[in-house]
Amino acid sequence: MISLSHVSKRYPGGPQALKDVGFTIGTGELVFITGHSGAGKTTLLKLLVAIERPTAGSVIVNGQNIGALRPRAVPFLRRKFGLIFQDHKLLFDRGVFDNVALPLQIAGYRAKDAARRVRAALDKVGLLAYEKALPVTLSGGEQQRLCIARAIVHRPAILLADEPTGNLDAEYAAEIGELFRSFNQVGVTVVIATHDQALLAQLAPRVITLRHGELAAA
Repeated sequence: MISLSHVSKRYPGGPQALKDVGFTIGTGELVFITGHSGAGKTTLLKLLVAIERPTAGSVIVNGQNIGALRPRAVPFLRRKFGLIFQDHKLLFDRGVFDNVALPLQIAGYRAKDAARRVRAALDKVGLLAYEKALPVTLSGGEQQRLCIARAIVHRPAILLADEPTGNLDAEYAAEIGELFRSFNQVGVTVVIATHDQALLAQLAPRVITLRHGELAAA
């Protein structure tokens, strides 16, 4: 499903974020990308969804060479993914329901079908009772659950998360971990960039380790 071969990434005028990285992730795997701050974890996730392009090497997702994709093809690629980044990017002037519905509206779902999917996603993350609430009224853990609902509402094949428990207390972090486990158990490929050792112990995933932009273990 995902294959990286001799992938390097250097930002213009900046550091070498990744150097000669290669590994594969199969369909339905649960994988952690670990490493110190600045190791290249976030850059790697961004390469998978064409937010960034590799300087060298190939990134293949479902047979598509991400580095060679034309801009108009990128939105279709991203429909395969659910994305959870550290910056929640929630719309604080819209309610919980509308935040989760946004990806479906962009994709052109009919209102009735979208509403059904939104409520199913909110129910999955335990926020169905909050569908009319504004995000600012939610706790940090609830906001993270809202981000997860938005990421999975279109039922993606691959779920990417960047430090999803970084700002949460241990109890909330464990609950978020169980959500990721439940998605993986129904066949979703889950890739999480994290240095959360408690989450690693909880989920016992396959671990890919980066060190200063290079692959240390896979």
